[in-house]
Amino acid sequence: MAARGHSVAFVVLKHAAEECPTKLPVLRLNIAKTPLGILRGLRFAIKFVELFHPDILHSHTFPANIFARLLRLSLSRKASPPVVINTIHNIYEGGWHRMLLYCLTGTQADAVTAVSTAAAERFIKLRAVSRNKISVLTNGIDIDTFTPDKKSRRNTRALMQAGNAFVWLAVGRIVPAKDYPNLLQAFARVQSTHLEATLWIAGEGNPNTLVDTASNQMNVQWLGLRHDIAQLLDAADAYVLSSAWEGMPLALGEAMAMEKPVVATDAGGVRELVGEAGIVVPRSDSEALAAAMLKVMAMTEWQRKVLTRSARTRISQHFSIEAKAAEWDSFYSQLKRKGTA
Repeated sequence: MAARGHSVAFVVLKHAAEECPTKLPVLRLNIAKTPLGILRGLRFAIKFVELFHPDILHSHTFPANIFARLLRLSLSRKASPPVVINTIHNIYEGGWHRMLLYCLTGTQADAVTAVSTAAAERFIKLRAVSRNKISVLTNGIDIDTFTPDKKSRRNTRALMQAGNAFVWLAVGRIVPAKDYPNLLQAFARVQSTHLEATLWIAGEGNPNTLVDTASNQMNVQWLGLRHDIAQLLDAADAYVLSSAWEGMPLALGEAMAMEKPVVATDAGGVRELVGEAGIVVPRSDSEALAAAMLKVMAMTEWQRKVLTRSARTRISQHFSIEAKAAEWDSFYSQLKRKGTA
């Protein structure tokens, strides 16, 4: 949005280790999860918004969405409070109490968007959001950043000591949503017939929490939090996602842009993203996940190339960051016009 000529600033509720660097203005509130902490955060946010005077206040995920609604309520006495847009990034954002809070504060959001149709339909079904207020705007992928590079691939594989192994990559925090036990069980089946196969898992968290799985099995490398996902994708031979629930996983789209064969569970908006350009299997079925991984490994180089080129074409045509920025720009303008009408 800044590159398109808009003035942009960020309000961050709590500092995160994976926060991306930016030269744009950022207010980091570091809110404590207490009533006093929330009130203190609101006070600082109100002052910041009054100074910045935005037309649009756009929030992402449950904590920020509710905070934006409270902020809007606090600013309602102003002659022209900002238009508030909330974005839902997953089919699951918490239990019934969170959904009730969404429902009770719904009047403080001018619009709600979801990153997939699956997420939108679930929130409508839960009556957390009304159908006439929600729309779907999917994630955008930077296809220039996620472009195959043979030199980068060679260098990263050498650095990772991958050799000639067939490398699977999974990206995501070690949390229940990603269902890594399912992936580890599937990979154990893969490894029983392909001893040289390797699995890289990049994501924040402690793998020792997976005590009931083969978390210490051979050829599984836990890479922790990484900031070189594009390079890891380039170096890998295929991408796997084992999630139990999702919105529309960004890393999966990035893998498709990087021309990697993808195998993913049918969680949230995965099928909407993959289409026919990858393999989608049922959730929580390690046998089906393993069979799909083995199918990819059994493909000829030509068969994989046909699949992966169609994947990049699909991302380029339907999910490019440029196209999504234009969609958001148009959406912002429509809401702003409504707000001033």
